[in-house]
Amino acid sequence: MKKIVIVGGGFGGLYTALRLIQLDWRRKPEITIIDKNDRFVFSPLLYELITEEMRSWEIAPHYADLLATTPIKYIQDTVTNINIEQKEVILANHDSLAYDRLVIALGGTTPTDLVKGAREYGIPFRTLENAYQLKEKLRQLENSEKESIKVAIVGGGYSGVELALKIANRLGNRGKIRIIDRNSDIISNSPEFNQKTAKKALRDHQIWLDLETDIEEIKAEEITLSYKNKSDTIPVDIVLWTIGTKPVRMINELSLPQNAQGKININRQLQVENHPEIFALGDLVECYDQNNKTLPATAQVAFQQADYCAWNIWASLEKKPLLTFQYQPLGEMLALGVGNATLSGLGISLNGELAYLARRLVYLYRLPTFEHQLGVALNWITSPITTFK
Repeated sequence: MKKIVIVGGGFGGLYTALRLIQLDWRRKPEITIIDKNDRFVFSPLLYELITEEMRSWEIAPHYADLLATTPIKYIQDTVTNINIEQKEVILANHDSLAYDRLVIALGGTTPTDLVKGAREYGIPFRTLENAYQLKEKLRQLENSEKESIKVAIVGGGYSGVELALKIANRLGNRGKIRIIDRNSDIISNSPEFNQKTAKKALRDHQIWLDLETDIEEIKAEEITLSYKNKSDTIPVDIVLWTIGTKPVRMINELSLPQNAQGKININRQLQVENHPEIFALGDLVECYDQNNKTLPATAQVAFQQADYCAWNIWASLEKKPLLTFQYQPLGEMLALGVGNATLSGLGISLNGELAYLARRLVYLYRLPTFEHQLGVALNWITSPITTFK
């Protein structure tokens, strides 16, 4: 029996595994997912935890529950090394796993070493633990005697904008929120309709934009900004750090071809260069579309990579032709607070409550298994959600 080992259970890893079991195998392989966490996190909906529009089990189901009705094996453990010559994955607390095909989908981390104090006082927003940390910090501040709650969000990309508006909904008039970005505009790669709609939502919620501004230092209760060579230190209660993605440290220790940013080099079939038995996808690779344009590390890209990755693993074991990755831009959606969103793509532009509903339905369809989709859908129908709107 052929053995397929998938390192990392995020969008790239989990959806590759789920696609693999749908393919027509002459002899089904053994498929194993390894992840250090016990839950899969559907990160595009993580913001809904802040306003309690959704619950943890909906956004972050346990792997054991997700995979209970599938033949996919799940091991909760940390990968300490990969022996490429022996085709073995080395684990911290389990025996080594041999593989015929390996998928590396470990994802990335948020770099917090770019500015003094960011590691100690900045809160990233990538994991379930980050969301819990932010919620607890907000709860403490809400229960304090502070007249206003000052939140600085470093990064004017999608994550920064969505976070700002969710927090604005939660805090209401007590919230004094600013987005800080070194560029001249926010979400600069976004479609014009989405960008304009997002800017209007930020203005409506009186969220301040500090553009063309750098961070000099972050302390426990203050942040120092630099604008046009002038420094200004302002008080702050929470600093959210939403900029950048870098590969996990272990990738740099592997003897695999990497670029200057430490990302693994792959071919157009998502195979690691010089290692056709190893596939890699997600945040830790530099992936291009058919026009040779670098693709962002988004869930949409990982969804599509997973389909091609699964097919090409199947094809390589079944002696069939492999497919060249072809990215299909399906549009872009942003949550702009409770009951508001914007979406643009495939000739459609929507905002407001209709876009909010459409976004929820699209992501419901994208949840990993039918059983989980059904459970979430039933909960939405039967349990009205109390929010901070």
